[in-house]
Amino acid sequence: MKNILFATSEAVPFIKTGGLADVAGALPKCFDKRYFDIRVILPKYMCMSEEWKSKMEYITNFYMDLGFRSCYVGIFRMEHNGITFYFIDNEHYFSGPKPYDQAPWDLEKFAFFSKAVLSVLPVIDFHPHIIHCHDWQTGLIPVYLHDSFQGGDFFRGIKTIMTIHNLKFQGVWDVSTVKSITGLPSYYFTADKLEAYKDANYLKGGIVYADAITTVSNTYAEEIKTSFYGEGLDGLLCARTNSLRGIVNGIDYDEYNPETDCQIEKNYNAKTFRKEKVKNKIALQKELGLEEDPRKMMIGIVSRLTDQKGFDLIAYIMDELCQDAIQLVVLGTGEERYENMFRHFAWKYRGKVSANIYYSEPMSHKTYASCDAFLMPSLFEPCGLSQLMSLRYGTVPIVRETGGLKDTVQPYNEYESTGTGFSFTNYNAHEMLGVIRNAERIYYDKKREWNKIVDRGMAMDFSWNNSARQYEEMYNWLIGE
Repeated sequence: MKNILFATSEAVPFIKTGGLADVAGALPKCFDKRYFDIRVILPKYMCMSEEWKSKMEYITNFYMDLGFRSCYVGIFRMEHNGITFYFIDNEHYFSGPKPYDQAPWDLEKFAFFSKAVLSVLPVIDFHPHIIHCHDWQTGLIPVYLHDSFQGGDFFRGIKTIMTIHNLKFQGVWDVSTVKSITGLPSYYFTADKLEAYKDANYLKGGIVYADAITTVSNTYAEEIKTSFYGEGLDGLLCARTNSLRGIVNGIDYDEYNPETDCQIEKNYNAKTFRKEKVKNKIALQKELGLEEDPRKMMIGIVSRLTDQKGFDLIAYIMDELCQDAIQLVVLGTGEERYENMFRHFAWKYRGKVSANIYYSEPMSHKTYASCDAFLMPSLFEPCGLSQLMSLRYGTVPIVRETGGLKDTVQPYNEYESTGTGFSFTNYNAHEMLGVIRNAERIYYDKKREWNKIVDRGMAMDFSWNNSARQYEEMYNWLIGE
């Protein structure tokens, strides 16, 4: 039996701010239980819902040194979906109203968490072959493992994997503060270890000391070795290229299933979507006050409204796009200028544009199920989950060819009748508009071709099972079997 410990700052269903929580919560249950004992460890945040906190079982507590401080470490555990979850308790660090705050407080909080993860292992009597670390919040685990946990037999031979979900976030602060927070000796704060551009960098430490590095798509694994996408760490990632691989995220096919989804108006599947899917569109048009027309092409956007997601491109061509025979449904929050831009166009093109400047899980399901196409023109996208949900719901993605979008959406080829969506290469607003208009042309003039694109999209398998097989292969390779 191979023991694997996932170390993460968030996991569904306990706490979620982004895609990391989906990975940490959904992936562990897809491994073959005959060969892998996968457990998950995360902080016990006060802001978790009472429903979960009341089910956690207290195990024990002890004190641990961190820098100059002696810190309380409480351990709770809980079984969920057949997986054991451990929760690290410390009200000093985890009592805020949300999981993340700001530097340097977050750096101290996750230095504590990283060291506590290693310190609890002998106490809970779990000896992992591999600790699988996720994002900068756990970047110090490979460093501490190399430093103060080398003595004694218990920690000998433990391997680490560092998974980068978004290279933009690295956990950076000045060296002297981080040195006093972490208690690590000066030896670690050099340019070949934790120091980067005169600051200390948690993620860099994880990348330097981990035995293997993964990121969430093949294309992103290549992109981050270039200066445009590398966020200052491209040189290091090139140096570690032999240890770096991309494995695409999945989505939970039980939760995102148009056949059983109770949050949508009308259930459908790959056989019945031609007749049934449109009923969701009519219901959403009614609900949002859009012109009720089952034949009108509806384009959806469910996203954080930020530059990274390509909203400067959308802003540039919005007036032109609204001249077309389309409807646009937007759901999400983010930068004020984009929130206001969509509000403005919803006022200007009433009945055509619906701006829903909030986030709601039921509304996101309705949008995936109702729209004909889904727009995602990201500047960069490590993996992206919205395009996978769109494919699952028979909604045709229109994407820019970057990161996971390039790996998961096959561009439509009119002459060979292949492809699962539409894509463009350059980060250019009119190139995007041209591709949207090509999609409109196929939708209106070649409906049978459009339905075949939907057929192929719904036949794709981006469930977690697919990703789990690739992780299993990596674990076996790292353990040496």
